[in-house]
Amino acid sequence: MKAWLICIDDTDDIGTKGTGEIAEEIAAKLTLASTAGLDSCPRFVTRHQLFVHPDIPYTSHNSAMCFRVETALSFDEIKAISVAHLKQESAAASDPGLAILDLNSDCDIKRLIAFGQQAKVEVKTKAQAYELAQELAIDLSEHGGTGQGVIGALAGLGLRLSGQDGRVKGQFKLAEQQSESDEVQLSVTQVLARTGLQAVISLDGETLADDLLLTLRGKIKAVYIQHQFALLVSQEDGRWLNATKQQLKPY
Repeated sequence: MKAWLICIDDTDDIGTKGTGEIAEEIAAKLTLASTAGLDSCPRFVTRHQLFVHPDIPYTSHNSAMCFRVETALSFDEIKAISVAHLKQESAAASDPGLAILDLNSDCDIKRLIAFGQQAKVEVKTKAQAYELAQELAIDLSEHGGTGQGVIGALAGLGLRLSGQDGRVKGQFKLAEQQSESDEVQLSVTQVLARTGLQAVISLDGETLADDLLLTLRGKIKAVYIQHQFALLVSQEDGRWLNATKQQLKPY
């Protein structure tokens, strides 16, 4: 089996299926098609925020969606499945891009991360994306419209590889929480067991001990930080609370 990182961008339009949902569907299709299945690492899709600028076309937030897969499928099979689903599900007015990285290759990860970080603060071009992808032996392809999504797809790979960027798509619903206004108290161990996350980390970067009690309320969302899928928390009046929308914004 080999490990791959896959990222897509610019597949949606107002009122259509979101890019994150399409990424999840591709991941599920790759799971079903592989006799070996996925590895034990949670197959969460991460959303990576890119630069918002008048010169950059985007639907609502300009973000790319990325996921990791370990599979016995060949590269050709992985790409064929991904492309077929992109063509089937992408909005007519979208400009889909697809990036596929063999994680076992000797790709210059630092250059890829640098491109991703630059794409968060400056306008990048298709030419720059294709040039870097060729130099790093990353498969980068466009599948409709202007193909502008290749920029975000490549940038998303770099941001995910940085280990310090990305919000996990969706939110976690805990059984005890009947509505978002309810408060739930659970230990770190209980939260990890019920969500499949790998750690609970404070805004200061501290990994919380398993027996610490958390007070959870509102939308329970996770981030990708310190190369882990983690619940981000802050301390307030002696209690550990899940991060607010504003505190999650940098991710």
